[in-house]
Amino acid sequence: MLAFRLIPKEEKFFEDFVAMAEQIDRGAALLEQMLAPEQPLWDKADEIKEVEHKCDFLTHGVIQRLHKTFVTPLDREDIHTMARSLDDVIDAIDDSAGVIRLYQISRVRPDARDLSRIIKASTEQVVSAMKALGKKERISTCAVEINRLENEADRAHQTALRRLFEEEKDAIQIIKWKEILDFLEAATDRCEDVANVLEGVVVKHA
Repeated sequence: MLAFRLIPKEEKFFEDFVAMAEQIDRGAALLEQMLAPEQPLWDKADEIKEVEHKCDFLTHGVIQRLHKTFVTPLDREDIHTMARSLDDVIDAIDDSAGVIRLYQISRVRPDARDLSRIIKASTEQVVSAMKALGKKERISTCAVEINRLENEADRAHQTALRRLFEEEKDAIQIIKWKEILDFLEAATDRCEDVANVLEGVVVKHA
Protein backbone atom coordinates (compact mmCIF):
# COMPACT_ATOMS: atom_id res chain seq x y z
CA MET A 1 0.00 0.00 0.00
CA LEU A 2 2.87 2.37 0.78
CA ALA A 3 4.19 2.02 -2.76
CA PHE A 4 0.84 3.12 -4.11
CA ARG A 5 0.86 6.25 -1.95
CA LEU A 6 4.27 7.21 -3.31
CA ILE A 7 3.06 7.19 -6.91
CA PRO A 8 2.70 10.88 -7.92
CA LYS A 9 -0.64 12.16 -9.13
CA GLU A 10 -0.90 13.16 -12.78
CA GLU A 11 -1.34 16.94 -12.57
CA LYS A 12 -1.40 17.61 -16.33
CA PHE A 13 -5.20 17.37 -16.23
CA PHE A 14 -5.27 20.83 -14.66
CA GLU A 15 -3.05 22.21 -17.43
CA ASP A 16 -5.33 20.72 -20.06
CA PHE A 17 -8.43 22.20 -18.41
CA VAL A 18 -6.80 25.64 -18.43
CA ALA A 19 -5.81 25.19 -22.09
CA MET A 20 -9.36 24.19 -22.98
CA ALA A 21 -10.83 27.13 -21.07
CA GLU A 22 -8.50 29.57 -22.80
CA GLN A 23 -9.52 28.21 -26.20
CA ILE A 24 -13.17 28.53 -25.21
CA ASP A 25 -12.58 32.13 -24.16
CA ARG A 26 -10.94 32.77 -27.54
CA GLY A 27 -13.99 31.31 -29.25
CA ALA A 28 -16.25 33.60 -27.22
CA ALA A 29 -14.10 36.59 -28.20
CA LEU A 30 -14.43 35.64 -31.87
CA LEU A 31 -18.21 35.34 -31.49
CA GLU A 32 -18.31 38.80 -29.91
CA GLN A 33 -16.24 40.15 -32.82
CA MET A 34 -18.56 38.41 -35.27
CA LEU A 35 -21.57 40.24 -33.88
CA ALA A 36 -19.90 43.62 -33.23
CA PRO A 37 -20.58 45.32 -36.60
CA GLU A 38 -24.03 45.97 -38.02
CA GLN A 39 -23.51 43.15 -40.52
CA PRO A 40 -22.01 40.05 -38.85
CA LEU A 41 -18.56 38.90 -39.90
CA TRP A 42 -19.51 35.49 -41.29
CA ASP A 43 -15.86 34.41 -41.74
CA LYS A 44 -15.46 34.39 -37.96
CA ALA A 45 -17.46 31.15 -38.01
CA ASP A 46 -14.46 29.44 -39.66
CA GLU A 47 -12.11 30.70 -36.95
CA ILE A 48 -14.49 29.51 -34.25
CA LYS A 49 -14.68 26.11 -35.94
CA GLU A 50 -10.87 25.86 -35.73
CA VAL A 51 -11.06 26.60 -32.00
CA GLU A 52 -13.73 23.93 -31.64
CA HIS A 53 -11.44 21.40 -33.33
CA LYS A 54 -8.61 22.30 -30.94
CA CYS A 55 -10.91 21.73 -27.97
CA ASP A 56 -11.96 18.37 -29.40
CA PHE A 57 -8.28 17.41 -29.59
CA LEU A 58 -7.68 18.51 -26.00
CA THR A 59 -10.79 16.64 -24.79
CA HIS A 60 -9.63 13.48 -26.54
CA GLY A 61 -6.22 13.85 -24.89
CA VAL A 62 -7.76 14.16 -21.43
CA ILE A 63 -9.92 11.07 -21.92
CA GLN A 64 -6.99 9.04 -23.26
CA ARG A 65 -4.75 10.11 -20.36
CA LEU A 66 -7.51 9.26 -17.90
CA HIS A 67 -7.50 5.66 -19.13
CA LYS A 68 -3.72 5.42 -18.68
CA THR A 69 -3.32 7.24 -15.35
CA PHE A 70 -3.25 5.26 -12.12
CA VAL A 71 -3.54 8.11 -9.61
CA THR A 72 -5.62 11.14 -10.60
CA PRO A 73 -5.85 14.52 -8.78
CA LEU A 74 -9.66 14.40 -8.87
CA ASP A 75 -12.19 11.59 -9.11
CA ARG A 76 -12.09 10.01 -12.54
CA GLU A 77 -15.76 10.72 -13.09
CA ASP A 78 -15.23 14.41 -12.28
CA ILE A 79 -12.31 14.68 -14.73
CA HIS A 80 -14.35 13.05 -17.46
CA THR A 81 -17.41 15.21 -16.75
CA MET A 82 -15.31 18.38 -16.61
CA ALA A 83 -13.70 17.67 -19.97
CA ARG A 84 -17.06 16.98 -21.59
CA SER A 85 -18.66 20.04 -19.98
CA LEU A 86 -15.90 22.31 -21.25
CA ASP A 87 -16.20 20.81 -24.72
CA ASP A 88 -19.96 21.46 -24.64
CA VAL A 89 -19.33 25.19 -24.11
CA ILE A 90 -17.29 25.60 -27.29
CA ASP A 91 -19.78 23.41 -29.15
CA ALA A 92 -22.55 25.83 -28.18
CA ILE A 93 -20.47 28.83 -29.27
CA ASP A 94 -19.69 27.07 -32.54
CA ASP A 95 -23.38 26.26 -33.06
CA SER A 96 -24.27 29.93 -32.53
CA ALA A 97 -21.73 31.14 -35.09
CA GLY A 98 -22.66 28.41 -37.54
CA VAL A 99 -26.37 29.21 -37.57
CA ILE A 100 -25.69 32.95 -37.98
CA ARG A 101 -23.72 32.21 -41.13
CA LEU A 102 -26.10 29.49 -42.30
CA TYR A 103 -29.00 31.95 -42.23
CA GLN A 104 -26.88 34.66 -43.89
CA ILE A 105 -27.95 37.18 -41.28
CA SER A 106 -27.36 40.66 -42.71
CA ARG A 107 -28.08 42.82 -39.65
CA VAL A 108 -27.24 42.06 -36.04
CA ARG A 109 -29.89 42.65 -33.41
CA PRO A 110 -28.46 44.53 -30.38
CA ASP A 111 -29.83 41.88 -28.03
CA ALA A 112 -27.58 39.31 -29.70
CA ARG A 113 -24.59 41.50 -28.89
CA ASP A 114 -25.72 41.66 -25.27
CA LEU A 115 -25.84 37.88 -25.09
CA SER A 116 -22.42 37.54 -26.73
CA ARG A 117 -21.04 39.93 -24.09
CA ILE A 118 -22.45 37.72 -21.32
CA ILE A 119 -21.01 34.62 -22.99
CA LYS A 120 -17.57 36.26 -23.06
CA ALA A 121 -17.84 37.29 -19.40
CA SER A 122 -18.84 33.71 -18.54
CA THR A 123 -15.92 32.15 -20.39
CA GLU A 124 -13.52 34.53 -18.64
CA GLN A 125 -14.83 33.16 -15.36
CA VAL A 126 -14.39 29.61 -16.67
CA VAL A 127 -10.72 30.40 -17.33
CA SER A 128 -10.31 31.79 -13.81
CA ALA A 129 -12.08 28.74 -12.38
CA MET A 130 -9.81 26.28 -14.20
CA LYS A 131 -6.73 28.14 -12.98
CA ALA A 132 -8.13 28.11 -9.46
CA LEU A 133 -8.93 24.40 -9.66
CA GLY A 134 -5.27 23.38 -9.74
CA LYS A 135 -4.52 25.62 -6.77
CA LYS A 136 -7.75 24.65 -4.97
CA GLU A 137 -8.63 28.27 -4.25
CA ARG A 138 -11.38 30.73 -5.27
CA ILE A 139 -13.28 27.99 -7.11
CA SER A 140 -16.60 28.74 -5.45
CA THR A 141 -16.28 32.46 -6.20
CA CYS A 142 -15.95 31.73 -9.93
CA ALA A 143 -18.84 29.26 -9.85
CA VAL A 144 -21.13 31.77 -8.16
CA GLU A 145 -20.27 34.43 -10.75
CA ILE A 146 -20.91 32.01 -13.63
CA ASN A 147 -24.32 31.23 -12.13
CA ARG A 148 -25.06 34.95 -11.79
CA LEU A 149 -24.15 35.53 -15.42
CA GLU A 150 -26.37 32.66 -16.52
CA ASN A 151 -29.28 34.28 -14.70
CA GLU A 152 -28.45 37.56 -16.43
CA ALA A 153 -28.44 35.72 -19.76
CA ASP A 154 -31.87 34.24 -19.01
CA ARG A 155 -33.27 37.72 -18.47
CA ALA A 156 -31.53 39.08 -21.57
CA HIS A 157 -32.85 36.17 -23.61
CA GLN A 158 -36.43 36.79 -22.49
CA THR A 159 -36.09 40.51 -23.24
CA ALA A 160 -34.60 39.71 -26.65
CA LEU A 161 -37.48 37.39 -27.55
CA ARG A 162 -40.07 39.93 -26.45
CA ARG A 163 -38.47 42.63 -28.58
CA LEU A 164 -38.15 40.26 -31.51
CA PHE A 165 -41.86 39.44 -31.48
CA GLU A 166 -42.81 43.09 -30.98
CA GLU A 167 -40.52 44.60 -33.62
CA GLU A 168 -40.05 42.02 -36.36
CA LYS A 169 -42.88 41.58 -38.87
CA ASP A 170 -41.21 39.04 -41.15
CA ALA A 171 -42.13 35.54 -39.93
CA ILE A 172 -39.01 33.99 -41.49
CA GLN A 173 -36.76 36.47 -39.69
CA ILE A 174 -38.55 35.73 -36.44
CA ILE A 175 -37.90 32.00 -36.86
CA LYS A 176 -34.23 32.58 -37.70
CA TRP A 177 -33.58 35.00 -34.88
CA LYS A 178 -35.40 32.98 -32.26
CA GLU A 179 -33.13 30.03 -33.05
CA ILE A 180 -30.01 32.23 -32.94
CA LEU A 181 -31.00 33.76 -29.61
CA ASP A 182 -31.74 30.30 -28.20
CA PHE A 183 -28.29 29.08 -29.27
CA LEU A 184 -26.61 32.09 -27.67
CA GLU A 185 -28.45 31.60 -24.41
CA ALA A 186 -27.57 27.89 -24.47
CA ALA A 187 -23.87 28.79 -24.43
CA THR A 188 -24.32 30.39 -21.00
CA ASP A 189 -26.22 27.30 -19.85
CA ARG A 190 -23.21 25.19 -20.79
CA CYS A 191 -20.97 27.51 -18.77
CA GLU A 192 -23.31 26.98 -15.83
CA ASP A 193 -22.90 23.21 -16.30
CA VAL A 194 -19.16 23.71 -15.82
CA ALA A 195 -19.88 25.69 -12.65
CA ASN A 196 -22.09 22.87 -11.36
CA VAL A 197 -19.28 20.35 -11.90
CA LEU A 198 -16.91 22.68 -10.06
CA GLU A 199 -19.26 23.02 -7.11
CA GLY A 200 -19.50 19.23 -6.93
CA VAL A 201 -15.71 19.01 -6.82
CA VAL A 202 -15.57 21.61 -4.04
CA VAL A 203 -18.09 19.65 -1.93
CA LYS A 204 -16.14 16.40 -2.38
CA HIS A 205 -12.82 17.96 -1.41
CA ALA A 206 -14.05 20.31 1.31
